[in-house]
Amino acid sequence: MHDEFLCHVTAYGVCDGRRIGVPLGTYRAPTLALALWWLRDRASWIAERLDPQPDNPRLPSGALTPVADDAPDVPRVLRSWCADDVQQELIADELAAGRLVRIATSDDTTEYELLAESVDALRMQRAAPPLVVPVA
Repeated sequence: MHDEFLCHVTAYGVCDGRRIGVPLGTYRAPTLALALWWLRDRASWIAERLDPQPDNPRLPSGALTPVADDAPDVPRVLRSWCADDVQQELIADELAAGRLVRIATSDDTTEYELLAESVDALRMQRAAPPLVVPVA
């Protein structure tokens, strides 16, 4: 069983023709349960900022406008992922097995990525002998 997990959230976009990543948070979770909680919390945080409730008193009147029905809906995807118990179990199993987990969704301008990996698995990769490729 892997005991610690490193979690990252990043937004990627294009600026001046180059793909740029903007870190939105990192967390070193001491347990699997906390890693999953943090990923769900960050996904909900992103969804709320992209799609706030219209009755939010901090938003000026008319600040929000509807998008087309066929527009990519990142907040819906993230909220659905958070509420999907089957997906949560699959991710827990992958992390417990020491595998990297990546959840990603995008709209027309930005890709949102949530990553988690076992700290133990990272340590084991560093401890493995380096791959030697013969040069001709």
